Amino acid sequence: MTEKLKKRWFGTADFYRMVLAVAVPVILQSAVTNFVNMLDNMMIGQVGTLQMSAVSIVNQLLFIFNITVFGCVNAAGIFSAQYYGKNDMDGVRNCLRLKLLIGVIVSAAAVAVFTLGADSLVSLYLDGNMNSAADIAATLVMGREYLMIMVFGLPAFAFSQCVSSTMRDSGETMIPMISSFIAVGINFVFNFILIFGHLGFPRMGIHGAALATVISRYAELFFIIFSAVRSREKMVFFQDIFRKVSIPLSLVKNVALKGTPLIVNEFLWSIGMAGITQCYSTRGLEAVAALNIYSTVNGLFIIFAIGMGTALGIIVGQQLGAGDIETAKQYDIWMLVFSICVSAGVGVFLWLTAPVYPQFYNTSDAIRASAVQLLRVAAVMSPFHAVNNACYFTMRCGGKTLITFLSDGFYTTSISWLTAFILSRFTSLDLLAMLIFVSLADVIKAVVGVILVESGIWINNLVAD
Repeated sequence: MTEKLKKRWFGTADFYRMVLAVAVPVILQSAVTNFVNMLDNMMIGQVGTLQMSAVSIVNQLLFIFNITVFGCVNAAGIFSAQYYGKNDMDGVRNCLRLKLLIGVIVSAAAVAVFTLGADSLVSLYLDGNMNSAADIAATLVMGREYLMIMVFGLPAFAFSQCVSSTMRDSGETMIPMISSFIAVGINFVFNFILIFGHLGFPRMGIHGAALATVISRYAELFFIIFSAVRSREKMVFFQDIFRKVSIPLSLVKNVALKGTPLIVNEFLWSIGMAGITQCYSTRGLEAVAALNIYSTVNGLFIIFAIGMGTALGIIVGQQLGAGDIETAKQYDIWMLVFSICVSAGVGVFLWLTAPVYPQFYNTSDAIRASAVQLLRVAAVMSPFHAVNNACYFTMRCGGKTLITFLSDGFYTTSISWLTAFILSRFTSLDLLAMLIFVSLADVIKAVVGVILVESGIWINNLVAD
């Protein structure tokens, strides 16, 4: 490889130190969260397959809320990162106010939808042709009861994301990481106590798991608020945040113009992913159980691609806000290549260790074997997920949210979901074959994403005077 190509594709040691300083706390935060979630999931898996399936179904519904919240806070976040790069603290402060307002609206809407439509939503994942009526009825009841407890934690999650995302936009990733550590630690401890009935508490099963999650959500919120108050001298945008509640109309218009496609994108993407899972669930509750193991374990490995993408959005976004376009372009290429290399190594490790994780679940050998096959598909797809995440955050940090919408949320619903729907309704393919065909759509998306990034269409300073 020539020296010129090396400089184009690979950064300097100082660059990688800067990237790791931002990315490692994000990855560690996600790693601890997903690892404890996996342990929690294994605890629930010890209770029984039907209980595990009920929790898995509800988590798919809550996933839509979580991703929608991310979309909303990130819609304002593309501006706050660039405002911070421009050293405009009033701009960052107004973005935070807007995030909090959106968080209130989204939380209220989600609580209403989940409360009024619990039975109908859970029933979407229950196929009476593949399972007995008794199993369907029991799973529906458990899913509804689990969801009714979980809704109490939705506002706390939304507000935590509003504050912690603003910290990350400024490059502060340690406090959100620590708050997440506290939350998952509390969640793990209370799961152990409440699911199995230790220390004199009653054995609550999946109800205990839901209660533990709600408690952890509020613990995270209290810590993140406490940290924001303590850090006002360093992160001055937290000062006087509630002295006025007005938000500049120009910012609202800009976020609406650039952010609405992003919000719709995240909502559609989460709907599409939930819809794909619903298509997989037509293969029966055993398929739901195998998917639960697959998604939980895969979530622990995909964090590397997501963490690198998050770091890319922060670092490149700040360079765009500062007006240093050439540096932003070069950083983006270096981070794309770095993310692919990291995720490829992660994929190899996941392939080799895939048979280990399903052994911790109290379920059938057939479900365990199916989960191993699904995880190995995820291992092969790992580099492509890295490309898709990097391209997504590149487009987003430059404010190209319409392109982001078309290449992500719209693509997922119109191509990936449609593929899964056709395969589930008009073929007899098993779960593994369906997953492989749907995954091939992500390969196509990765190719398109690289072409868009290489074109430079994403380069845009959103906060220039």
